[in-house]
Amino acid sequence: MIPPNPALRSQVIAIYKELLYLGREYPLGYDYFRPRLHRAFISKAGERDEEKIKKGIEQAEFVKKEIEAL
Repeated sequence: MIPPNPALRSQVIAIYKELLYLGREYPLGYDYFRPRLHRAFISKAGERDEEKIKKGIEQAEFVKKEIEAL
């Protein structure tokens, strides 16, 4: 199995941490937000295709902007 690109890995971890932080202010509460965020990231944990990982990061950035707009 090919190890993930370290630069992409650090981007994924950074966006996860940012979303966790923003989840504290989520209208339905952190207890609602965190398990769903975790499940979303775990479902993609085995992904090794760099293009798919980049697309996932773009999706996470979009979600981040949506949460900030709330």
